[in-house]
Amino acid sequence: MRLCIVSETWSPDINGVAHTLSRLSYELNRQGVPVDVIRPRPRSAGNAIGINRELQVQRFALPGYTDVQVGLVRPATLRRFWRKHRPNIIYVATQGPLGWAARQAARQLNIPLVAGWHTNFDHYCEDYGVNWLASTTRRYLRYFHNGCDLTLVPTHQQAKALQDQGIRDVHVLSRGLDGEHFSPAHRDPSLRQRWGVSEHQPVALYVGRLAAEKNLTLLHESLQAMREVRPDIAQIIVGDGPARAQLEKALPDAHFTGFVGQESLARHYASADLFIFPSLSETWGNVVAEAMASGLAVVAYEHAASAELISSGHNGVTVPAGNSAAFQQAAVELCQHPADYARLGRVARLRALEQSWTSIAEQFLNYLHQAQEAHHAPASACRIRSS
Repeated sequence: MRLCIVSETWSPDINGVAHTLSRLSYELNRQGVPVDVIRPRPRSAGNAIGINRELQVQRFALPGYTDVQVGLVRPATLRRFWRKHRPNIIYVATQGPLGWAARQAARQLNIPLVAGWHTNFDHYCEDYGVNWLASTTRRYLRYFHNGCDLTLVPTHQQAKALQDQGIRDVHVLSRGLDGEHFSPAHRDPSLRQRWGVSEHQPVALYVGRLAAEKNLTLLHESLQAMREVRPDIAQIIVGDGPARAQLEKALPDAHFTGFVGQESLARHYASADLFIFPSLSETWGNVVAEAMASGLAVVAYEHAASAELISSGHNGVTVPAGNSAAFQQAAVELCQHPADYARLGRVARLRALEQSWTSIAEQFLNYLHQAQEAHHAPASACRIRSS
């Protein structure tokens, strides 16, 4: 197997897509699968770690959202690269300009192509006030993915949604977790002291981008309501983004850390008690699994990773997607019962530890082999049956 991954984001970018691809490529290398990468030129010059071969293309940062970038390249450039270093199969992780060019070049060279669904772009249209673009975006995505041999999504919920939109050959590939890195063992009394928190004082944590698509209004309202019933509760916000200044004004007593490194992030999780996550924009949401592995009780919508991993009342608390009143009430109720959130956190870790990156990488390889077989099968043969 010679695999080429095409993505408009890669480590050290801080987002779920880059994290997932980094872990997948690491596990594939361990299993003896060389991985080539095509990505935009990084802000700081350098090559991706642990990669067999790399092609960097022109980078273009989105106006008003400079942390998000796309890659600009002509399909002819990719054809030349792949003629010289032909892969057995291509995995396209993003559907932007770079992904589109890769789709075109792969089809022209008759190379099997698998696409990932890592971002809900149609949801972003609503979050950024351009609802009129949502239907056009869905049509584009349907056309994009139906030109691939197979599409991989992280949840069964997402698979059904895409199938309902007319996207074919959709299969579920979950996400893994490093249960040693994210662990209650990393609880750090000195970090809690820096937050001004005593040993038994509750800490509510949020980790993620501070941007419109993360439903930050509900985060603000929920944390405020929790403070009203538990005046001693500490509020820790890990992450950064265009909405940070506005949220800092709304939550003057909260501690904002900005982005933190992976080692520090593990300590932040383990040193908290509850994880409050109101976002509906995720396709998975690595932070939910990381919080669970760290022994935190999670309050979230029944969506993405939360829908797959949390049995409400058993190892966390979920409410129906979009019911903001129920979400706020769940957060307020839970923060008043330390024994309950401690119990939920202990059971949450056990569930999160089932998400092994090694097994996810093996399943990914199986899908790649299936896509190769389907691509090279006679036209009259049946397509891979959708999950």
